[in-house]
Amino acid sequence: MKYLNERKQIVEFGKKLVTERLTTGTGGNISIFIREDNIMLISPSGIPYTETLPEDIVIMDLNGNVLEGSKKPSSEYAMHAIFYKQTDNINSVVHTHSDYATAISCLHQDIEPLHYIIGSVGDRVRCSNYRTFGSSELATEAFKTMRDNNGILLGNHGVLAVGPDCAEAFSVAKDIEFLAKLKVHSGALGKPVLLNDEDMAVVKEKFKTYGQQ
Repeated sequence: MKYLNERKQIVEFGKKLVTERLTTGTGGNISIFIREDNIMLISPSGIPYTETLPEDIVIMDLNGNVLEGSKKPSSEYAMHAIFYKQTDNINSVVHTHSDYATAISCLHQDIEPLHYIIGSVGDRVRCSNYRTFGSSELATEAFKTMRDNNGILLGNHGVLAVGPDCAEAFSVAKDIEFLAKLKVHSGALGKPVLLNDEDMAVVKEKFKTYGQQ
């Protein structure tokens, strides 16, 4: 089976969406871009993550055509493809419906720099305007909102995270949910003290060399 390793990654991280409480049911989706072949592997639509098999992963081109697979691809394939078309460093997209982040997305609020971990995402977690799920308008809005960050809130919808590989994109999605929890809980206690521009400049510089390089 071609691209078996990438298929297994999507299956594995799909299960983690559930076990790490980043989605419920069949919500959300994951894709990996094979840059040298200009194709995208994406999770199938409507199949529980615990039941998804490597052979269920759908192979598509970036124009929305299914090249291989008997299952229907995620309805959000356009929102994944636009990042692969328009960037040269994003090779995976993870979309979740995690509770706290989705709640904040329903308020159309950004998550401000209230904790240094936001450096894994960018200067803040911006929230996009609402657009219908599965539409080209949502894809365009998501790309416009992301700019040079690694994750956003999708208005009235959930979280979108990107990265050079699936592990990085998934990690950003987790960080966004953590930051969303902090925003909700700290806001219930008072007004959070935010990191200033100077603090964030140092944080973002340190994140360039964070972890195993």
